[in-house]
Amino acid sequence: MTKRQLGGAILLANAIDLAIMLVLFAARGPLVIAFALAGLFISVFYVAPPIRLKHIGLGEPGVFLVWGPLMVVGTFFVATGAIPGWVWIASLPYAILVTTVLFGKHIDKIEADRVKGVRTLPVILGERRARIVARVLMVAFYPIVVSAAVVGWIGPWVALVLLGLPRLISSLRTFSAPRPETPPHSYVGWPLWFVGAAFVHTRRAGGLLVLGLLLNAVLPIRLPWL
Repeated sequence: MTKRQLGGAILLANAIDLAIMLVLFAARGPLVIAFALAGLFISVFYVAPPIRLKHIGLGEPGVFLVWGPLMVVGTFFVATGAIPGWVWIASLPYAILVTTVLFGKHIDKIEADRVKGVRTLPVILGERRARIVARVLMVAFYPIVVSAAVVGWIGPWVALVLLGLPRLISSLRTFSAPRPETPPHSYVGWPLWFVGAAFVHTRRAGGLLVLGLLLNAVLPIRLPWL
């Protein structure tokens, strides 16, 4: 694909997005525009000058905002016309999973980014601290999901995410130590290391979360204390 073709694809996609935004604006009001523009700002200035969020340690928080509050809360708002407070918390789990993958990628690229002057959050924190943050995020996913189900914000089928705990433990082991000097036998993806562990955990936990949400819609059940 040439730069011209890429530019055309970007313009087409954003023209479609604009049309969708106007339809939703007519139905729900100006808050739709706020959600849309916030997402556009982060997506454009993630790497575009003069802001370059990725270069100043704000790329990871930006991705967290897009994949959680902006996408989930924004979708809930256009579907229902309301934003109860619990929706902000319910938007966090998937944002957490996606951000851990980005953290893993940026930990893998710390030296390359440092040479280029790209100050991602792992570059700023250093590898050891960045690995701790990634582990905290991966662990935090589970109590947030389960607590949201216990208090009735989300249907109880999302407790299926607990089946992802074995994969979590494996990923935590990977993030608990520096990357090895050489790849293990038959390892695919070297020199990337941490991003792979984060991805397989996100694939498992995220898939179980989506399955639980679907089951909540198709086979709703209610906890006895709610």
